[in-house]
Amino acid sequence: MNKRTFIKNFSLLGMTPAFSHLDKWIKKFEKIHPEVLAADEDFWEGIRKGYRLKPDYINLENGYYCFMPEEILEYFITHVREVNYQGSYYMRNHRVKDNNIMAAKLAAVTGCSKEELNITRNATESLDLVIGGTHWKEGDEAVMAEQDYGSMIDMFKLVSKKYGVVNKIISVPNHPSSDEEIVDLYANALTSKTKLLMVCHMINITGQILPIQKICDMAHSKGVKVMVDGAHAFAHITFSIPDLHCDYYGTSLHKWLSAPLGCGFLYVKKENISDLWPLLADNPKLDDDNILRLGHTGTNPMHTNLSIANALDYYSKIGAERKEARLRYLQRYWTDKVRNLDNIIVNTPVEIERSCGIANVGIKGMKPADLANALIEKYNIYTVAIDSANVHGCRISPNIYTTPGDLDQLVRALSELGKA
Repeated sequence: MNKRTFIKNFSLLGMTPAFSHLDKWIKKFEKIHPEVLAADEDFWEGIRKGYRLKPDYINLENGYYCFMPEEILEYFITHVREVNYQGSYYMRNHRVKDNNIMAAKLAAVTGCSKEELNITRNATESLDLVIGGTHWKEGDEAVMAEQDYGSMIDMFKLVSKKYGVVNKIISVPNHPSSDEEIVDLYANALTSKTKLLMVCHMINITGQILPIQKICDMAHSKGVKVMVDGAHAFAHITFSIPDLHCDYYGTSLHKWLSAPLGCGFLYVKKENISDLWPLLADNPKLDDDNILRLGHTGTNPMHTNLSIANALDYYSKIGAERKEARLRYLQRYWTDKVRNLDNIIVNTPVEIERSCGIANVGIKGMKPADLANALIEKYNIYTVAIDSANVHGCRISPNIYTTPGDLDQLVRALSELGKA
């Protein structure tokens, strides 16, 4: 079978019918406002049919990995086959060009230029490239929060051992009274020695959205650069990176974009690229302000990177505003029902603008691990326990395939466990 025949047969047998169904389905609802459509179960049931869902449990742990809907998965499999089919010919003749195309597509969605964005393997790699690539000297200070992702905090600990950097760690309240309270927390930690501030766009353990632009403007007024961990924000809430006013932004694409495991991106504001030292050597002919010099990791899995375009296309079909509205609707659907129940603690702000799809819930007197075990063993609900950084509960992260019925089961479980 030659290449042309293979692609034709695959399209006819596996791809076109399912995909055309999705396109036609979404078109039927295109004139309905996203806020109204968020509660239209007929529409979302049509989206749900595009996922292969394991019947053993209700998956409310999409924050770690938002597995691919069948449409993206089939494209991914096609890319695996095609890259394997062409072998070295493809890698030598098309890899660089195709990576540039993927970067351009991501840049168009984020609002930045292609020259400011580099494809990586995940958010950890993206942000570690910045932390490790900063020109530190002994006595420099870095500011972060205890609620930040552990891998990046570990990287700061590493540069502290290597260079003598002083790490200053604050704690973000679960229920801030205002944006100013959060901005002031960071501002009070900055000194003339502070070189870099790390902040989460959306805190992974609670789902709290932080006022990034205000934090960045404050830090810049004090001469401090800001690195934003956007692992849970990209393709979850709508925003433009330039509007955040940050210097660096890193994210994973296997989370809310539902791309395959093993891809993310790093944004570096153009003027800051030359300030970073590459962690791994690349072509010395690259200019200092070429972002590609920062991300050399050898031969990369192009079948994964090619699938970024398909994930972006799927995200575009669903619609960024529709997706955000649905995820926020699902979170509010269950949190509004349990916030006032006896012994229930919701560790996520009640203000609608301070969260979206993710929330965290605990039960007084019950360890988070015990709550997670009870949810899966008694109610067939899969979550993840969080027991650190002033957050004690289970993270609940539904996805667009989640139904209110799934969340009714969660509400019932919390109600019964809270009374035990």
